[in-house]
Amino acid sequence: MIRPFKAAALQFRIEMGAVEANAGRAFALLRQAAKQGTSLAVLPEMWSTGFDYDRLAGLADTTPELLRRLREFASEKRMVIAGSLPERAGRSVCNTLYVINRNGAITGQYRKTHLFQPSGEHLHFRKGTDAEVAPTDVGKIGPMICYDLRFPEISRKYFLEEVDLLCVSAQWPSVRKSHWELLITARAVENQLFVVAANAVGTSGPFHFSGGSLIVSPLGERLAFGGKDEGLASAVIDLSQAVEFRRRIPCALDRNVRAYRPTRRKK
Repeated sequence: MIRPFKAAALQFRIEMGAVEANAGRAFALLRQAAKQGTSLAVLPEMWSTGFDYDRLAGLADTTPELLRRLREFASEKRMVIAGSLPERAGRSVCNTLYVINRNGAITGQYRKTHLFQPSGEHLHFRKGTDAEVAPTDVGKIGPMICYDLRFPEISRKYFLEEVDLLCVSAQWPSVRKSHWELLITARAVENQLFVVAANAVGTSGPFHFSGGSLIVSPLGERLAFGGKDEGLASAVIDLSQAVEFRRRIPCALDRNVRAYRPTRRKK
């Protein structure tokens, strides 16, 4: 069993296309998290570039160097890091959440599977088709990105594959912040998992984000809340608590798969 560890959701303002400024904020918070003994740090969605659609392809070319720096930092500080970046995929770009283990190895590369049409994501990104578990030194992680929270199918897939926690990178707008808190809590409770979710703060282009990064327990307890300012939402995660909760309420064992089949229409 993995020992209890400190997790942190990092939140900061993301400037459109300002890679170095955004990286400066991210690494400053990562260093702060490292000083606090953090073992898992989660960054927001598209944290290096924001949704700068006009320059997206060129900005995606900065990701390999950022990944090199993140891998070096993760190895030096013995920290697992997860966060979403633009990934060049041929002529297309994917919104990809990378999971970097404490030894600096990339153990997860999840391409966002649900693209938010109201803001035009489907016009600028290639949709991902796989949701794979990322093995790390702090447990098996189920990666998710923002809009994915509205689709319980993906978190249920991770539950059935026996992940230890869900990590969510997001730029969730202020206008729907109540949904953010509700959906994170729902995903935690229904899947009996810890959830570490990082959001952006402030204004980025035409969008405004209210932060509210969260760490939620399998019982729906709010272990950490980021508020509206830049900083860290930190809490200790004890995976044995999830194991005990699943033992007391064995949802996995009590699933009735036959009842979930599509209803056949009577002729």
